[in-house]
Amino acid sequence: MWKSVEKAEVREGLQRAVKARDKNERQMGVEGGRRELRQGPLGNDWMVWSYASAMPATRQSIEQETARVRAVQDKQAPKYDRQISFFERILFGDGRAWVCSQAHGQVLELACGTARNLPHYPADVELTGIELSTEMLTIARKRAQELGHPADLRLGDVQALEFPDGSFDTVTCTLGFCTIPDTTTAAREAFRVLRPGGRLLMLEHVRSPAPIVRAGQRLLEPLAVRFEADHLLREPLDYLPGVGFEIDEMKRSKWGIVERLRAHKPG
Repeated sequence: MWKSVEKAEVREGLQRAVKARDKNERQMGVEGGRRELRQGPLGNDWMVWSYASAMPATRQSIEQETARVRAVQDKQAPKYDRQISFFERILFGDGRAWVCSQAHGQVLELACGTARNLPHYPADVELTGIELSTEMLTIARKRAQELGHPADLRLGDVQALEFPDGSFDTVTCTLGFCTIPDTTTAAREAFRVLRPGGRLLMLEHVRSPAPIVRAGQRLLEPLAVRFEADHLLREPLDYLPGVGFEIDEMKRSKWGIVERLRAHKPG
């Protein structure tokens, strides 16, 4: 059962994120960020908060974590398809198809993994995929060849995209932002390479609004991050509005753990 999230719920999500950050910033002695009122697609005059991280990561720490994530994903690559297919059955359903079927024009897929999304894209899109892991990319290229699906699949870091501004009509990402070390930088890069009016389409597992489920996620988070480089408590509303995206649609299911999101770059 999918639940559409309306303007009030988006506002509440942003408010919860800001309260948590305010608390952390007070504890760490970090000055709070800025607030601004915007005209949003989910209704008029909704508040967007843009906050610096309470514990700013250094470039070196981000590079170190990115290297660790790459190593983890290289190791996972041979068994990734088998493992993720289980979660697709019990959690994510047709989420990949939901994302990819709405893509059009020149499309950039962030963290394309083993290219499990390829069969779901419309035939007329021009697809470029970026993947951090060499081993994942090898499997992705083999899958593209077997499917006969043309795609430019490249090794790269979504936190530093090698494309000019305004290069793509659509950016997609499925189950990728949960492993990216610096989500705000990656979101900012996605915003940069989109053309004005371009779409961002996402499928993610996120922190649940249900207290008992969220408590379970908090218990599992340290193990998931250490062994899978997978963050269970992230939420796209924490970083997308702050880099300029306007949220058009958001749906949640499975106790609020699974989120489908459509946003756009104004203009």
